[in-house]
Amino acid sequence: METARQYLSHPCESRFRQRPAARLVRRSEAVYGRLAAGHIECMAILKIARMGHPVLSSPALPVDDPASAAIARLIGDMVDTLVDANGAGLAAPQVHVPLRLVLFRVPPGRESSPEETGENGCDPAPASALESPTVLINPEIEPIGTHMVENMEACLSLPGLAGMVQRHDRIRYRWTDTEGRSHECEARGFHARVVQHECDHLDGILYPMRMTDLSTLAFTSELGRSQPVED
Repeated sequence: METARQYLSHPCESRFRQRPAARLVRRSEAVYGRLAAGHIECMAILKIARMGHPVLSSPALPVDDPASAAIARLIGDMVDTLVDANGAGLAAPQVHVPLRLVLFRVPPGRESSPEETGENGCDPAPASALESPTVLINPEIEPIGTHMVENMEACLSLPGLAGMVQRHDRIRYRWTDTEGRSHECEARGFHARVVQHECDHLDGILYPMRMTDLSTLAFTSELGRSQPVED
Protein backbone atom coordinates (compact mmCIF):
# COMPACT_ATOMS: atom_id res chain seq x y z
CA MET A 1 0.00 0.00 0.00
CA GLU A 2 1.21 3.46 -0.84
CA THR A 3 1.95 5.60 2.17
CA ALA A 4 2.45 9.25 2.97
CA ARG A 5 6.19 8.97 2.44
CA GLN A 6 5.59 8.89 -1.32
CA TYR A 7 3.82 12.22 -1.01
CA LEU A 8 5.99 13.95 1.57
CA SER A 9 9.47 12.91 0.51
CA HIS A 10 11.21 16.09 1.70
CA PRO A 11 10.73 17.95 5.01
CA CYS A 12 9.83 21.15 3.16
CA GLU A 13 8.27 19.74 0.03
CA SER A 14 5.13 17.84 -0.97
CA ARG A 15 5.97 15.76 -4.02
CA PHE A 16 3.35 13.64 -5.73
CA ARG A 17 3.90 10.75 -8.11
CA GLN A 18 2.80 11.21 -11.66
CA ARG A 19 -0.17 8.87 -11.79
CA PRO A 20 -3.85 9.55 -12.64
CA ALA A 21 -4.89 10.14 -9.04
CA ALA A 22 -1.84 12.32 -8.42
CA ARG A 23 -2.95 15.19 -10.60
CA LEU A 24 -5.60 16.11 -8.05
CA VAL A 25 -2.93 16.78 -5.45
CA ARG A 26 -0.06 18.26 -7.47
CA ARG A 27 -1.13 21.72 -6.38
CA SER A 28 0.42 20.95 -3.00
CA GLU A 29 3.83 21.40 -4.61
CA ALA A 30 2.98 25.08 -5.01
CA VAL A 31 2.23 25.27 -1.30
CA TYR A 32 5.04 23.05 -0.01
CA GLY A 33 7.73 23.94 -2.53
CA ARG A 34 11.43 23.60 -1.81
CA LEU A 35 12.63 26.34 0.51
CA ALA A 36 15.72 28.32 -0.34
CA ALA A 37 18.71 28.25 1.99
CA GLY A 38 18.27 30.62 4.90
CA HIS A 39 14.53 30.92 4.29
CA ILE A 40 12.55 31.67 7.44
CA GLU A 41 9.54 29.37 7.61
CA CYS A 42 6.12 30.87 8.21
CA MET A 43 2.64 29.46 8.29
CA ALA A 44 0.30 29.79 5.34
CA ILE A 45 -3.41 30.14 4.74
CA LEU A 46 -4.15 27.26 2.38
CA LYS A 47 -6.73 27.20 -0.39
CA ILE A 48 -9.75 25.08 0.57
CA ALA A 49 -11.06 22.64 -2.04
CA ARG A 50 -14.75 22.95 -2.78
CA MET A 51 -17.34 20.29 -3.57
CA GLY A 52 -16.72 18.92 -7.05
CA HIS A 53 -12.93 18.85 -6.78
CA PRO A 54 -11.68 15.25 -7.21
CA VAL A 55 -9.50 15.39 -4.08
CA LEU A 56 -12.70 15.46 -1.99
CA SER A 57 -14.10 12.28 -3.52
CA SER A 58 -11.01 10.06 -3.23
CA PRO A 59 -9.94 8.04 -0.15
CA ALA A 60 -6.90 9.54 1.57
CA LEU A 61 -3.67 7.66 2.21
CA PRO A 62 -2.28 6.87 5.68
CA VAL A 63 0.39 9.10 7.20
CA ASP A 64 3.54 7.02 7.31
CA ASP A 65 5.64 9.25 9.58
CA PRO A 66 3.53 11.39 11.97
CA ALA A 67 6.69 12.95 13.45
CA SER A 68 8.10 14.24 10.16
CA ALA A 69 8.88 17.91 9.63
CA ALA A 70 6.59 17.98 6.60
CA ILE A 71 3.62 16.80 8.65
CA ALA A 72 4.41 19.37 11.35
CA ARG A 73 4.42 22.12 8.75
CA LEU A 74 1.20 20.87 7.18
CA ILE A 75 -0.49 20.86 10.59
CA GLY A 76 0.71 24.39 11.31
CA ASP A 77 -0.68 25.62 8.00
CA MET A 78 -3.95 23.77 8.55
CA VAL A 79 -4.36 25.32 12.01
CA ASP A 80 -3.84 28.79 10.54
CA THR A 81 -6.31 27.99 7.77
CA LEU A 82 -8.92 26.68 10.22
CA VAL A 83 -8.63 29.71 12.47
CA ASP A 84 -8.75 32.10 9.49
CA ALA A 85 -11.91 30.39 8.20
CA ASN A 86 -13.45 30.31 11.69
CA GLY A 87 -14.31 26.64 11.21
CA ALA A 88 -14.84 23.77 13.63
CA GLY A 89 -12.76 21.29 11.68
CA LEU A 90 -10.54 20.72 8.66
CA ALA A 91 -9.27 17.58 6.93
CA ALA A 92 -6.08 17.38 4.89
CA PRO A 93 -7.94 16.52 1.65
CA GLN A 94 -9.77 19.84 2.01
CA VAL A 95 -6.43 21.61 1.48
CA HIS A 96 -5.51 19.38 -1.49
CA VAL A 97 -3.34 16.96 0.53
CA PRO A 98 -4.75 13.39 0.37
CA LEU A 99 -3.53 12.19 3.76
CA ARG A 100 -5.44 10.79 6.74
CA LEU A 101 -5.09 13.78 9.03
CA VAL A 102 -7.78 16.03 10.49
CA LEU A 103 -8.10 18.94 12.90
CA PHE A 104 -11.14 19.80 14.97
CA ARG A 105 -12.18 21.99 17.87
CA VAL A 106 -15.27 22.15 20.05
CA PRO A 107 -16.51 25.65 20.91
CA PRO A 108 -17.24 26.37 24.60
CA GLY A 109 -20.70 25.18 25.56
CA ARG A 110 -20.88 22.49 22.86
CA GLU A 111 -18.70 19.87 24.55
CA SER A 112 -20.01 16.66 26.13
CA SER A 113 -21.85 16.92 29.41
CA PRO A 114 -19.55 16.89 32.48
CA GLU A 115 -21.31 13.92 34.06
CA GLU A 116 -20.55 11.65 31.10
CA THR A 117 -18.12 8.85 31.83
CA GLY A 118 -16.30 6.64 29.40
CA GLU A 119 -16.38 2.87 29.08
CA ASN A 120 -13.47 0.47 29.35
CA GLY A 121 -11.37 3.05 31.15
CA CYS A 122 -11.61 5.54 28.30
CA ASP A 123 -12.61 8.97 29.58
CA PRO A 124 -14.03 11.79 27.50
CA ALA A 125 -11.59 14.57 26.65
CA PRO A 126 -11.63 17.58 29.04
CA ALA A 127 -13.72 20.42 27.66
CA SER A 128 -10.81 22.86 27.94
CA ALA A 129 -8.64 20.60 25.78
CA LEU A 130 -11.18 20.70 22.94
CA GLU A 131 -11.30 24.48 22.49
CA SER A 132 -7.93 24.56 20.69
CA PRO A 133 -7.51 22.55 17.47
CA THR A 134 -6.94 18.85 18.17
CA VAL A 135 -4.87 16.89 15.63
CA LEU A 136 -5.89 13.34 14.69
CA ILE A 137 -3.50 11.35 12.51
CA ASN A 138 -4.74 8.10 10.95
CA PRO A 139 -7.96 8.23 13.00
CA GLU A 140 -10.40 5.33 13.36
CA ILE A 141 -14.00 5.61 14.58
CA GLU A 142 -16.13 3.02 16.36
CA PRO A 143 -19.82 3.80 17.04
CA ILE A 144 -21.08 3.19 20.58
CA GLY A 145 -24.64 1.94 20.44
CA THR A 146 -27.12 2.55 17.65
CA HIS A 147 -28.65 5.86 18.72
CA MET A 148 -28.57 8.41 15.91
CA VAL A 149 -29.12 12.16 16.18
CA GLU A 150 -30.02 14.54 13.37
CA ASN A 151 -28.66 18.06 13.38
CA MET A 152 -27.60 20.84 11.03
CA GLU A 153 -24.12 20.67 9.52
CA ALA A 154 -22.06 22.97 7.34
CA CYS A 155 -18.68 22.54 5.71
CA LEU A 156 -15.84 24.78 4.56
CA SER A 157 -15.85 22.90 1.25
CA LEU A 158 -19.53 23.78 0.68
CA PRO A 159 -19.47 27.48 1.53
CA GLY A 160 -22.83 29.05 2.25
CA LEU A 161 -24.73 25.76 2.55
CA ALA A 162 -26.04 23.69 5.46
CA GLY A 163 -28.25 20.64 5.87
CA MET A 164 -29.64 18.14 8.37
CA VAL A 165 -27.41 15.07 8.85
CA GLN A 166 -27.86 11.97 11.00
CA ARG A 167 -24.81 10.91 13.01
CA HIS A 168 -24.04 8.45 15.78
CA ASP A 169 -24.61 10.20 19.09
CA ARG A 170 -21.72 8.40 20.81
CA ILE A 171 -18.45 7.20 19.34
CA ARG A 172 -15.06 5.92 20.39
CA TYR A 173 -12.15 7.11 18.28
CA ARG A 174 -8.46 6.23 18.13
CA TRP A 175 -5.62 8.19 16.57
CA THR A 176 -1.89 8.81 16.52
CA ASP A 177 -0.30 12.07 17.63
CA THR A 178 2.67 13.91 16.12
CA GLU A 179 5.08 11.90 18.27
CA GLY A 180 3.73 8.57 17.08
CA ARG A 181 1.83 7.79 20.29
CA SER A 182 -1.59 6.13 20.16
CA HIS A 183 -4.64 7.56 21.93
CA GLU A 184 -8.27 6.66 22.45
CA CYS A 185 -11.23 8.80 23.47
CA GLU A 186 -15.01 8.68 23.72
CA ALA A 187 -17.26 11.49 22.55
CA ARG A 188 -20.90 12.39 22.23
CA GLY A 189 -22.97 15.29 20.96
CA PHE A 190 -21.20 17.96 18.92
CA HIS A 191 -17.79 16.50 19.79
CA ALA A 192 -18.81 13.17 18.22
CA ARG A 193 -20.44 14.90 15.26
CA VAL A 194 -17.44 17.03 14.28
CA VAL A 195 -15.07 14.04 14.51
CA GLN A 196 -17.36 11.96 12.29
CA HIS A 197 -17.76 14.83 9.82
CA GLU A 198 -14.02 15.42 9.47
CA CYS A 199 -13.14 11.73 9.25
CA ASP A 200 -15.71 11.32 6.47
CA HIS A 201 -13.47 13.57 4.36
CA LEU A 202 -10.74 10.93 4.61
CA ASP A 203 -13.01 8.47 2.81
CA GLY A 204 -14.20 10.87 0.13
CA ILE A 205 -17.56 11.55 1.80
CA LEU A 206 -19.20 14.98 2.03
CA TYR A 207 -22.11 15.56 4.40
CA PRO A 208 -24.81 15.80 1.65
CA MET A 209 -24.04 12.12 0.95
CA ARG A 210 -25.20 11.36 4.52
CA MET A 211 -28.42 13.35 4.25
CA THR A 212 -31.71 11.47 4.14
CA ASP A 213 -33.80 14.52 3.20
CA LEU A 214 -32.19 16.83 0.65
CA SER A 215 -35.04 19.30 1.09
CA THR A 216 -33.23 20.49 4.24
CA LEU A 217 -30.16 21.51 2.24
CA ALA A 218 -30.23 25.30 2.12
CA PHE A 219 -28.16 28.42 1.85
CA THR A 220 -27.28 29.61 5.33
CA SER A 221 -28.35 33.12 4.36
CA GLU A 222 -31.89 31.79 3.84
CA LEU A 223 -32.16 29.77 7.06
CA GLY A 224 -34.53 31.24 9.61
CA ARG A 225 -36.69 33.03 7.08
CA SER A 226 -40.38 32.67 7.88
CA GLN A 227 -42.62 30.92 5.40
CA PRO A 228 -44.88 33.21 3.36
CA VAL A 229 -48.43 33.33 4.60
CA GLU A 230 -50.92 31.89 2.14
CA ASP A 231 -54.19 33.75 1.61
